[in-house]
Amino acid sequence: MRLIWIAIAAVTAMLAAPASGQQWPARNVKLIVPYPAGGNVDSAARIVADKLQEKLGQPFVIENKAGAGGMIAGEAFAKSAPDGYTLFVGANGPVLFATEINKREAYNWKKDFMPISTISMTPLVLEVHPSVQATTLKEFLDLAKREPGKLTMASPGPGTTNHLLSELMQSSLELQWVTAHYRGNAPAINDLLGGQVQFAFDQLTVSLQHIKAGLFRALAVTSPHRLKSLPDVPTFAELGYKDLDGQTFTGLFAPSGTPAPIVDKLHETLVAILKDPAVIDKFEKLGGEATPMTPGEFKAYLEREDAKWIPVVRKANIRAD
Repeated sequence: MRLIWIAIAAVTAMLAAPASGQQWPARNVKLIVPYPAGGNVDSAARIVADKLQEKLGQPFVIENKAGAGGMIAGEAFAKSAPDGYTLFVGANGPVLFATEINKREAYNWKKDFMPISTISMTPLVLEVHPSVQATTLKEFLDLAKREPGKLTMASPGPGTTNHLLSELMQSSLELQWVTAHYRGNAPAINDLLGGQVQFAFDQLTVSLQHIKAGLFRALAVTSPHRLKSLPDVPTFAELGYKDLDGQTFTGLFAPSGTPAPIVDKLHETLVAILKDPAVIDKFEKLGGEATPMTPGEFKAYLEREDAKWIPVVRKANIRAD
């Protein structure tokens, strides 16, 4: 009888113990995405989910939880058990800005999120409607200075990287234009196509097809180097504007307190995925770049971005709709 109780106790202890890197994953893993299906972040999540499933032998299931600039998803994730079975594929807005813009301390990435690695970086492109009399960044800036408040910028929403870059540019270069906020990229770009607004800062993922078709004119990109897909378009940095380097990151997070063996296994697997030429090609076709980092590098990057952009949010008094 005593041996039976010992065996039961041993099994109970095994079931209660935190998962190790060797044991994990033993079932489905959920990836929370803070946007609807089909966008930049969702696409990145699906690329890595398929490969994680392939390499780790369990389904990685996408759960899209849109709303409140990503804060609904962020709050749900922050309350998840730190067992490796709920992960978060986040971006600038949901991770860094949503709680500040909504003025609600639902979570704090420094306390609640454990950075695993960046997945990709997607630069923004400053693009104008063909009716705008500017073929270079200098001509655009001269136009904006000559006629303050005349140009209108299409924003996919308050607090997006697109919006913040616009606010930073106006503040640092003493410019002024009107900002028209839309509910997402699609309606913003539709109005730019129709000429109801004059320009946008947009993810290349969305705009590359329109630039290639001559429907938009690209003036500069925010990447640190010229892009293969737009080799003739200069970077802001090479034109002398090094601070205008905002990019949209996507990154993988686990809840704080997730066991180190699981974090290590996730990171090692994700880095291998992001070095796969086929995966690199998929991100390039989306207008981004597969960009792995160590957890420490990712945390340091987030701290720099936080220090750079939160003051912009506060100075411009950006609030959620």
